[in-house]
Amino acid sequence: MTRIFRKYCVVSSMGAVMACAIAAPILNASDTIEPPQAQSLASLEDYLKQAQIANPQLKAFERRYDAAMQRIPQVSALPDPMFQITSFVESVQTRTGPQENVLMLSQRIPWFGKLSSREAAASADAEALWYAYQSQQLMVARMVSLGFYEYGFTEEAIRLTRENRDLLSELEPIVEEKVRAGGEINALLRLKVEVGKIDDRLQSLTQKRVAQSAKLSELLALPETALLAWPKWEAPEPVSLDGPALVQAIRTSNPELQMLERKVASAEARREIARLESYPDITFGINYIQVGDPEVNPTTPDAGNDPWGVTVAVNIPIWFSKYDAAKAEALANKRSNEYEYDNRHNALRAELSASLALLKDANRRLTLYGEELLGLAEQAVENTRQSYQNGRTGILEVIDSERSLLDLQLLYWRAASDASQQRVVIQTLANQPILGTFYVTEENE
Repeated sequence: MTRIFRKYCVVSSMGAVMACAIAAPILNASDTIEPPQAQSLASLEDYLKQAQIANPQLKAFERRYDAAMQRIPQVSALPDPMFQITSFVESVQTRTGPQENVLMLSQRIPWFGKLSSREAAASADAEALWYAYQSQQLMVARMVSLGFYEYGFTEEAIRLTRENRDLLSELEPIVEEKVRAGGEINALLRLKVEVGKIDDRLQSLTQKRVAQSAKLSELLALPETALLAWPKWEAPEPVSLDGPALVQAIRTSNPELQMLERKVASAEARREIARLESYPDITFGINYIQVGDPEVNPTTPDAGNDPWGVTVAVNIPIWFSKYDAAKAEALANKRSNEYEYDNRHNALRAELSASLALLKDANRRLTLYGEELLGLAEQAVENTRQSYQNGRTGILEVIDSERSLLDLQLLYWRAASDASQQRVVIQTLANQPILGTFYVTEENE
């Protein structure tokens, strides 16, 4: 039986539009679909809901699916019946009277299986467009999520850089006092150079924020030109994912692969259509002849009666080269879609392997910086500042220790952003809820 998707089955788990059991699970199933206010966008959930509701590219894909659904009843319907009238300019005189008009009603019936095969092909095309729409949902969700965490990293970079500049600026009065007391002015110059470099980095980060905000506003279809507020996020806990389960999830749930499966099904249905084209169609008809008043032989039996009859017509498919070419074309299209499926499946598995490796590395860096190096760097900065104030070390050591701490802090938040981004990539590859749970290995459950 041909499968046809119904649009408004349940609320989409991404929290916004129509979906069936196959809908892309971007958010959890319990999430509401009310759009957040643009000014209140803060969490990743807010961003995803806004994108799902307002992104025009998603609306375009939805309308393509709507159009494909309307194609199904068109191709599965019988051809229009034909009604024909023949009016004799010069009546034909017959034994029963003059023939004046001939009325004919005919209906062409395609060969058995032609309509159902066309319906199956159109339905498979509609399903493919539904999965294309779902794939676009995932793509938009991925782009929004990656931009969200990149925007969050920029926030941390600006905050940490500003704190580092402020801490170094607090040293200026101390250094100036030492210079007035006879100390080398070179220390003050080095400090001012370092503060100037940090100011320059801060300005670059500020402009980077503008660019990132504009890109996110585009994805979210926000009319405002103002900067988006900083997102609410935090460093994730390291987790090891179950690779084999994710590979299986890609094969069974990834909408790109499901879309290609439907394209293969559509190509198979078109192969059947091409095969059936060499079978004739049958046309049934009814003829009705209007006869005038008999003048020649008015006493003839049935004189003046209108005769009618039934006709059957069959077209003769004799252009075999055309039908053979159609079969070969349909087979080539099917094989092409099968190869495309295999290629995309291999690419998705490779992308999953790369993301798992990147996630593992990001988790390693999170542990290294968060649990080991940052604490040591903070202690080193504190010791160096006290040593400088007591005259036991120079300003260069203070600058180096502050710079080292800033670098480690940025590396930590870079790892946090990378880990969050790779989680999103993996979740969208496996078509799992971005804000849901992961396939974790047993030792991490």
